[in-house]
Amino acid sequence: MHLDVRRMLLLTEVAGRGSLTAAAQALAFTPSAVSQQIAKLESEAGQPLLERHARGVQLTLAGQALVRHAQHIGRQLDAARAELDEIAGLRSGELRIGSFPTAGASLLPRLVQRFGQAHPNVELIVRSAVFDGLLAMLESREIQLALLWDYHWRRVDDPSLAVTHLLDDPTVLIVARDHRLAGRDCVDITELTEENWITRADEHPVADVLARTCQAAGFRPTVSFHAHDYQEAQAMVSIGLGIALAPRLALTNLLSGIEAVALRPSAPTRRILLARLAERRPTPAESAAEELFREVSRDIEKGYRTPAGART
Repeated sequence: MHLDVRRMLLLTEVAGRGSLTAAAQALAFTPSAVSQQIAKLESEAGQPLLERHARGVQLTLAGQALVRHAQHIGRQLDAARAELDEIAGLRSGELRIGSFPTAGASLLPRLVQRFGQAHPNVELIVRSAVFDGLLAMLESREIQLALLWDYHWRRVDDPSLAVTHLLDDPTVLIVARDHRLAGRDCVDITELTEENWITRADEHPVADVLARTCQAAGFRPTVSFHAHDYQEAQAMVSIGLGIALAPRLALTNLLSGIEAVALRPSAPTRRILLARLAERRPTPAESAAEELFREVSRDIEKGYRTPAGART
């Protein structure tokens, strides 16, 4: 048995108004059209649903049973419409975002704060992972948006992703405050040929940045320590074990005793990206978050005009 929900709701309207004519007038239908739809519903039900008499219509037992169910369906549809309106108006719902560590310690907290202030009733869920993990969570729908990064030799060029370029994150040099280069506004890369270097372990992208930067300047870096995160790298720089390259976002929480100095010519710059699955239409919460990510990114780029770790 297949029952058409729209016809069931029409039967409820007829029962409530007491006649086919009154229901037709209320719904801007013709009485004939209403009668035809009820006849089709009776055919679907396999039995009469209405008894017609001079003063209108009366439900059969089968009709009464069907109206009870139709009324429940009507209430559920009303609730669904109300919930959709709440989500569309960002008065409820959730947003799931994935981030990598340096963005999670710099860009993301600003977004979380602004989004929470603007849309306090939307639950914000955040996941942290490395690059491949973020892509896997996007694909599995565990997250809706992902903060990603790339360099010019390894662009994010996946047709399954819709990607927004948020900002360029420049690479800077970090040195101890008592280093000979401390206090400089800018350092030429050729001045660094005799330095010891702190770099990242486990084939981290910044190690590739260091190798490419030094190769372009005509020398091979002498690496004295392989760090497993930027805080460890900063600590090794601060005690004079070497100097290091780092993206500016990684220096949001700069340790005392070190300074960041601009490079000339500039080292490779990474792009910070916001990605979602291209096949998915963005929800209102996703669209609102994307706009806020753009705002936060503009603020961060303005802050880049002041060197990180500059003396005050």
